[in-house]
Amino acid sequence: MASGKLTIWKRPKLSTPRLLLGLSGWMNGGEVSTGTVNYLIEKLGAEKFAEIEPEGFYLYSFPGSMEITALFRPHTKIKDGLIKDYEVPTNAFYYNEQNDLILFVGKEPNLQWQEFADCIFSLCSEFAVKLIYFIGSVAGLVPHTREPRLFCSFSDAKFKESFQRYGVKSTDYEGPASIVTYLTANCSERGLSMVSFVATVPAYVQGKNPKCVEAVIRRLAGILGVQIGLDDLRVTSDAFEKKLTDVVQEHPELASNISKLEEDYDNEIFDSEMGDLKKWLEQQGIRVD
Repeated sequence: MASGKLTIWKRPKLSTPRLLLGLSGWMNGGEVSTGTVNYLIEKLGAEKFAEIEPEGFYLYSFPGSMEITALFRPHTKIKDGLIKDYEVPTNAFYYNEQNDLILFVGKEPNLQWQEFADCIFSLCSEFAVKLIYFIGSVAGLVPHTREPRLFCSFSDAKFKESFQRYGVKSTDYEGPASIVTYLTANCSERGLSMVSFVATVPAYVQGKNPKCVEAVIRRLAGILGVQIGLDDLRVTSDAFEKKLTDVVQEHPELASNISKLEEDYDNEIFDSEMGDLKKWLEQQGIRVD
């Protein structure tokens, strides 16, 4: 193995499994990336069988105010003077033999991208994985009353036509890269292919977005050929949308902007400026570019 930081303690019976990645941090808007993979782990009864040790991959000390540095620190719980819990980032692999699937949920590393990638590639080599999927999300000008659009990038152009029939659009982007970009750019050297799916989620909705998680899982399950019941998540999704709509109606200016956004979204008008709504979002400290 390329790195001693990858630990495998069980060898499940898998054929040529697909690997699905979910990462917190970059491209986890609405917690769609981690929320999707964690839901699949729970619903499929996937079992943990390997992990990547966190030491050396994350910044725990970062210059700045306490509010800023707190975002990087491990979490601890102290009760009656005794340390009860000390939590560092976790990066775990789970397997589901029935669907020939490996699921990974972790945190994007701050440091040592090559070594982190080698851990993932090494596990792929150990279990004859040939195709890696990533599911993520970014904030965009999407109304909360509509399904998020799904965009993809890939390590090989041959995948483009394959996913067009699922209504997935090819990504056009220039800007900061992620560990997913690194994996996609380097996987072919290890005899692997990779496809990255990224959903756009409403920029004006903060925190976990169960509606987007449900929409993404439904489409991803079709792509992976996984049979899974989503009734519980659909109930949560509907309740979330109703609650959010009620809140929006209490703010006429926001409601008007979202109504305009719905119209443009339905007509597939992709105006990156979006006038009043973008101004309103920026006034709330929310950027969408």
